[in-house]
Amino acid sequence: MAIQISENGRLFTLHTKNSSYQMFADPFGTLLHLYYGKRTDGENLSDLIFRTDMGFSGNPPEAGSDRTYSLDYLPQELPSSGVGDYRDDCVRIRHADGSCAARFLFDSFQVSKGSYSLPGMPSLYDTDAETGETLTITLREACSDVRVQLLYGVFEQADIITRALKVWNGGQTPVDLEKVLSMSMDIPFGDFDMIYFAGRHAMERTAERLPVRRAGVRIGSVRGTSSHQYNPAMILCSPNADEDAGDCYGFCFVYSGNFTASAQQDQRNQTRIQMGIHPDFFSFRLAPGEVFCAPQVILSYSSRGLTALSRSYHRILREHMCRGPWKHARRPVLINNWEATYFDFNREKLLAIASQAAELGIEMLVLDDGWFGKRDDDNSGLGDWFVNTEKLGGTLTDLSEQIHRMGMKFGLWFEPEMVSEDSDLYRAHPDWALTIPGREPNRGRNQLVLNMARPDVRDYLLERLTDILSNAKIDYVKWDMNRSICDIFSSCSGTERTGELYHRYVLGVYELLEGFLARFPHILLEGCSGGGGRFDAAMLYYSPQIWCSDNTDAVNRLSIQYGTSFFYPVSAVGAHVSACPNHQTGRSVPFRTRGDVAMAGSFGYELDLNQITDEEKEQVREQINSFRYLYSLTHEGDYYRLTEPGKDDFMAWEFVDENREHAMLTIVQTESFGNPVPIHTVVKGLDPAKKYRCLMNGAVRSGASWMGAGLTPDRILKQYESLVIEFVRES
Repeated sequence: MAIQISENGRLFTLHTKNSSYQMFADPFGTLLHLYYGKRTDGENLSDLIFRTDMGFSGNPPEAGSDRTYSLDYLPQELPSSGVGDYRDDCVRIRHADGSCAARFLFDSFQVSKGSYSLPGMPSLYDTDAETGETLTITLREACSDVRVQLLYGVFEQADIITRALKVWNGGQTPVDLEKVLSMSMDIPFGDFDMIYFAGRHAMERTAERLPVRRAGVRIGSVRGTSSHQYNPAMILCSPNADEDAGDCYGFCFVYSGNFTASAQQDQRNQTRIQMGIHPDFFSFRLAPGEVFCAPQVILSYSSRGLTALSRSYHRILREHMCRGPWKHARRPVLINNWEATYFDFNREKLLAIASQAAELGIEMLVLDDGWFGKRDDDNSGLGDWFVNTEKLGGTLTDLSEQIHRMGMKFGLWFEPEMVSEDSDLYRAHPDWALTIPGREPNRGRNQLVLNMARPDVRDYLLERLTDILSNAKIDYVKWDMNRSICDIFSSCSGTERTGELYHRYVLGVYELLEGFLARFPHILLEGCSGGGGRFDAAMLYYSPQIWCSDNTDAVNRLSIQYGTSFFYPVSAVGAHVSACPNHQTGRSVPFRTRGDVAMAGSFGYELDLNQITDEEKEQVREQINSFRYLYSLTHEGDYYRLTEPGKDDFMAWEFVDENREHAMLTIVQTESFGNPVPIHTVVKGLDPAKKYRCLMNGAVRSGASWMGAGLTPDRILKQYESLVIEFVRES
């Protein structure tokens, strides 16, 4: 069974196929964390906790004169605040009398079939292939009527455990939540490294690794989104862990707003891991009878290194987070006009790009920014979602029908959450923008942010989106968001609720997205926030693919897509071939290499195909055919990272299909030297007992031989040159 209850309903063990997670409600009511790691048989492991008098670690009143019982070192599932645990707390409550002390004691539990859901927020859902189970543990605050429900979901075969929590005010007076993290877990033994994913706009999700010591490692965002700077996911692993071996714990936050994630050793060298909504700029008033739900965290454990951990996340996000008709359907090969024209386009330019694209086999034209309102640059027009018929030389209906007559689909760019001050919308509703009275607002990209917590804002946006999509043949929408959020103030709520606005903004975005997809379920929605500024698990609930980065330079994309792959499946990655010299870096990379790098994602083009050579046009045809042929391999198969950025003079990665019949290995030479040495790379994922033919040289060997001896390409590659090598099983 996935959820095992014993010791008179005090011992809780969650089992997945390869892991176990155990908690124990001790005689004093503290819910202790005992174990998370390789699968066990569920026996009580509470004797792993060795109690001592630590000194300067006080004792709760129920312990009496026992100085060996202290919240300051016990491993807990829900650390209390202000009552003797001096480490980071998980839930902080300001009571009506101004105090913030809270001691959470075990009250009851419930086991139910099926995975839990969270009102207004994404979470993993059940499918025909696997239905989860839920353990709910209720804790009561010792001196008030506040209750906390800890939610644990188990997807046994997927090796996934989820955590979330709900805070309920059962009292007669309001309480203010000043901190509500979704999960906290103490690992009693071992040293660990933390792998996190940092960066900036156009250089997102660079993998970084630091040892966790008493100084701790902490990442997060207070930008209103999950951000380019830190991704809301992290890995805790043994210092010797690599792709194929070592203990690895993954933590992935299903949320698109401010977050914090941390790991820190305490005075006994235990490691406390926490993840949740960032407490800075956060407070939430909970009236009597109200409930606050914290977002979900997806946990997974691997004893077999980072590759196995990543595979668990790829599968669970692809199968139990992504929804809709595009979950598994092949995505159309698209061309986006942005880097070809920017704002400088008209109907003739668009049709010329579309005509050439259709001739080469491209399946969809996406019209990016500039088709609406007064929008010839990024200083005006946002919010005025009315078609600029003068610029388009007619209606959007006419344009979309012309594109469809070419045999192509048609897509459209929106940035619904933003407003320009030079817009009819802002002039009519300046109070809809997030600004602080009496203070000049901070501008990003010369635009302001609409208050998505307001129902009237969401109603307006849904009305405009509905009108546009109902009057044209639109198959795809790119939903962008191009600045960080600040100037937090709401004219429609009291000042005591300002701390709720960041969270209510995110909930408003989710509600608008849900309403949009309910009206247009056939639409392929691609998420975007200046590229990868909101690339998180929660957005995959609405958009099965996300524009990975505004940086389309193929060499930079190697590290960006490498970091992305630790948690997110290739099917979620928007990747395009763009012009050279590249618009972001000025680098020139062979056209074939640009295609091979973009093939590790949902594929498309970001250039004017009328400006490329005949040889490159032929390569476009080849790339499109390859993408179609390899789609099930790249988008449904297993992904292997074969190299690490900066460690070799090449990058390599591999796809292997589910039945291990077909594999594809890609190599990109990143550095070049005089008198070069040959490349040699490992091969992974094959069946050791089967024979495979390498299509590069025709050699036939067993999977065991290929994986044991590796592969040496039959030629020297120039800098930025790529090579794709397929392996097919011999019948």
